[in-house]
Amino acid sequence: MAKIFIDGEAGTTGLQILDRLKGRNDLELLHLGDDRRKDLKARAEMLNSADISILCLPEDASRDAVGLIENDKARVIDASIAYRTDPDWVYGFPEYQADQRDLIVGARRVTNPGCYACSSISIIYPLVAAGLLPADFPLSINAVSGYSGGGKSLIAAFEDQASPNHTDSEFYLYGLGLAHKHTPEIQRRSGLDHAPIFVPSVGRFAQGMLISVPLQLRSLGEGVKPGDIHAVLADHYGGQKFVTVAPLAETAAMASLDPEDLNNTNMMRLYVFANDASGQAVVCAQLDNLGKGASGQAVQNLNLMLGLDETIGLL
Repeated sequence: MAKIFIDGEAGTTGLQILDRLKGRNDLELLHLGDDRRKDLKARAEMLNSADISILCLPEDASRDAVGLIENDKARVIDASIAYRTDPDWVYGFPEYQADQRDLIVGARRVTNPGCYACSSISIIYPLVAAGLLPADFPLSINAVSGYSGGGKSLIAAFEDQASPNHTDSEFYLYGLGLAHKHTPEIQRRSGLDHAPIFVPSVGRFAQGMLISVPLQLRSLGEGVKPGDIHAVLADHYGGQKFVTVAPLAETAAMASLDPEDLNNTNMMRLYVFANDASGQAVVCAQLDNLGKGASGQAVQNLNLMLGLDETIGLL
């Protein structure tokens, strides 16, 4: 059995990964007790003895953990932002490009995308790669996430009235300095020449996410229609299990889109909403920020790296 170590298993992402791996008889999960989780020597031993380690740590701690690995056969999936733009690490979005799965299967180092970034890139990259969206387009992205995306501190802010940062807000914008940590990842992995304007927000719901990319079709070139955008996305994700594109007829009949509809799954659903008369479109991604946006995708990457069916343990 493959030996798997989750460094940071007590955090939000780590707990979600453990939940998806429980009951599997093809893996041996390595654990450190509460009294040894911060023991550098104990962690180094685990990182070097595991076949694959999944790092669920802050950025600097992830870099430190990778520095502890001396076994050149030890493989890593990092869930932090530490290596998201590093060309020496394989990007862990299996549906990203045609050969992405093969790269993940053979990789020693995989960087697991962030929820905001993965969903934004899922929309933007295929359009840029197809030449429909210019790489220098002045792009804006609007996003709302459940509060679990902010980890234990933000969860406490919404759920614990005794928390020092408790909030009664139902919804608020943040990242208003226009320097969100996911923006460099979005720009690089989408193939954009310039950073998009990224406007994140959080709502009073635990998990779930919506990403919206508004497009003035006349700015994309003469004759570009909503069907062209839909066709590029549908072609790019054709035959995929976990990333699907809603038919235009379905989106035309929708009056609203719920960020919680795909909770507890590894699914991401894309929608092209449009108004032909105004020449405008909004492309949306719907997902669970703890699923395809984090832990579910980490398990998908783990399955691929082990040469297994990528859907094992995932809905």
